[in-house]
Amino acid sequence: MNLEKPLTPKLEDIKWIIITSENAEEVFAKMKENKTDPVIFGLSDEDYELLSKNFAQIRAYMIQQNQIIDEYKKYYEPEDKKSK
Repeated sequence: MNLEKPLTPKLEDIKWIIITSENAEEVFAKMKENKTDPVIFGLSDEDYELLSKNFAQIRAYMIQQNQIIDEYKKYYEPEDKKSK
């Protein structure tokens, strides 16, 4: 088994805009000024925390999968076989 470790994906940069009841009009005006469609996908502070927890779980799962791949490589591709 000659398994390559999965590459870490290169993620796109995301610009977060925090909108509150106090700055909503200003934010929408700036978005229109920058010719950005003023569409907002919102989360409550509790849901944002859940999103962060979900990403942490995904990261932990990926780390676990890498460890499994490493163990398979150790078992199926021991060092003494590689040097021959």
